[in-house]
Amino acid sequence: MNERWKNIGFVAAGLMNIGGVLVFSRAFTNTAINEADPVVMSNFGLLMIVVWGLAYLGAATVTSGVRWIAGAFALEKLVYVVVWFQWLSANSLDDLYAKDVWAGVFFSIYGANDLVFMLFFAWVFFLKQPSR
Repeated sequence: MNERWKNIGFVAAGLMNIGGVLVFSRAFTNTAINEADPVVMSNFGLLMIVVWGLAYLGAATVTSGVRWIAGAFALEKLVYVVVWFQWLSANSLDDLYAKDVWAGVFFSIYGANDLVFMLFFAWVFFLKQPSR
């Protein structure tokens, strides 16, 4: 994978975190998301997702040695994927859609999105590093 594609992946992850939270939470005013998962998706939790997005954008500017950063990002995404599966197994998306469509869409896709970027970050981590 060349540097251009790594950068695109990091930027895409950052924009998804930042844009996804801001759009679906309606700039932190959608209380249905907070109520659906008051621990992980509190406004503080949503703000931290935005902060992770800023970290991904920052990593896109790193020209070498991004391997361990990507590894940390992959683990962070794994946590969100596991939490998403746990939430889906214990809650009803239909009930959430009935309460708020934006919250329903958010909970329908956020874990799948995190899974995709977890795989991307893991791929970057496991890539053969150029010899120095």
